[in-house]
Amino acid sequence: MLDQKIHQPDRYDMGMRRFGRMNWLGLQALAGREVMRFLVVWTQTLAAPLVTAGLFLAVFSLAIGPARGEVLGVPFIQFLAPGILMMTVIQNSFANTSSSIVISKVQGNIVDTLMPPLSPLELVLGYLAGGVVRGLFVGVVIALALWITLGLGVARPMWLLAFLTLGAVLLGAIGIAAGIISNKFDQIAAITNFIVVPLSFLSGTFYSISSLPPVLEAISRFNPVFYLIDGARYGMIGASDASPMLGLVVVSATALGVCLLCWVWLRNGYRLKP
Repeated sequence: MLDQKIHQPDRYDMGMRRFGRMNWLGLQALAGREVMRFLVVWTQTLAAPLVTAGLFLAVFSLAIGPARGEVLGVPFIQFLAPGILMMTVIQNSFANTSSSIVISKVQGNIVDTLMPPLSPLELVLGYLAGGVVRGLFVGVVIALALWITLGLGVARPMWLLAFLTLGAVLLGAIGIAAGIISNKFDQIAAITNFIVVPLSFLSGTFYSISSLPPVLEAISRFNPVFYLIDGARYGMIGASDASPMLGLVVVSATALGVCLLCWVWLRNGYRLKP
């Protein structure tokens, strides 16, 4: 009787990869690619948001200025600045992740991202890295410009950094989800115009929600972007409409939920694999 060879499970059978449970080299390569995507066109991705934020502040300052009076105990322009800062950060984070995936789909090279030995978690983290770094770059540039032009410092730096990072993670994850479900730029533009921009504008960026009618104020508190704007305001001027701790919890939970959704879609190849 011939000896039968007993199959011994190897590392692949046990769910292990030869480079370990985490492909750090692949993750670093994907994250580096996402960062370089916006650095090579820095005039569009870093300088342009600074100009846009400056125009917002200039227009509101000239149109309303001191006539608006104080809001939350500070001049209106200082109340407005943190909201503009956060709005710019999250919009750029969303744009980075969503455009990266849609460009790969349109050019037909999305397979170059799906074929390497990267797990769904590593794909999520790699794409998020680009969005978060771009968002924080923009945030730092605008914060410096606000300090130089308005003399506006940072009352609570760690709170501001926490909310800016969470905002970039949340909108970066939403950008990944939007990129997965979109097959062309028109669809991304629709998501930006009808979801991202309204969420940003109707979240207390230009006003305190305490001035709204009770029903609208209650609705605003269900908008996670409101807590991002409010948290950035707390970090910069030390005043806010809601508890910053509550904001951290709401935004963290929302970001985790969206990241989990992205992980599931990437794991199943939803709208990515033929």
